[in-house]
Amino acid sequence: MSSVTSAASGADTAPRRRRRLPWFTEVLVAIVAVALVQAFLVKPFGVPSRSMEETLHVGDRILVNRLDADVERGDVVVFGHGETWQQTRLAPSSNPLARALRWVGDLTGIGPSNTAYTVKRVIGLPGETVSCCSSDGRVTVDGTPLDEPYVYEDLPYTPGTMDCASTPRSTRCFPDIRVPEGNLLVLGDHRSQSADSVFGCRGARDGPECARFVPEERVVGPVVLRFWPLDGLGPLPG
Repeated sequence: MSSVTSAASGADTAPRRRRRLPWFTEVLVAIVAVALVQAFLVKPFGVPSRSMEETLHVGDRILVNRLDADVERGDVVVFGHGETWQQTRLAPSSNPLARALRWVGDLTGIGPSNTAYTVKRVIGLPGETVSCCSSDGRVTVDGTPLDEPYVYEDLPYTPGTMDCASTPRSTRCFPDIRVPEGNLLVLGDHRSQSADSVFGCRGARDGPECARFVPEERVVGPVVLRFWPLDGLGPLPG
């Protein structure tokens, strides 16, 4: 029986150096990997405004689950749009560098993008009727008042003094709004600072043409995690 011994030649025992790919190939592989993760698994976003306080703050970094297509009332979601919610993408830039940076942003999720993104909370689902307010000033869905412990700095409402029957009318109030099929009605948690689905309806008595909706296909996914700042790391409060 033959055996391998330490008498083997130095050429046989010398460690072989791994061949490295060219640096530009490694960068390309890394970019493709990041793009695939963000296209199919999770995508990071930054919070740009105060509209979701105190749940989210300006500068928070969040992760969105791209695998979850089931949107429920109460979910905090990110959706894409152009300069307005009706547009799908931003207008093309005339600056070649800006166009290149947007392309990289679309691919990696880092920096500017050809799409603007907004984060809000889902309140009305397709076919439901949303309105405000109940006798105690709450938003209702199909006539049932919602329990919304996450609402921060709501608009003024005092039953009998400043409500939906008073003159002037409370700006918390908005008329019955039926959510079209394939769309969502979304509101910000910081109600007095949120340009949301009913922003143009507040204080109005007639609708629903004053409302704007989010097409379901524009929803990137629900927010599942805040990863920055580190002292706020974890899932969003319920």
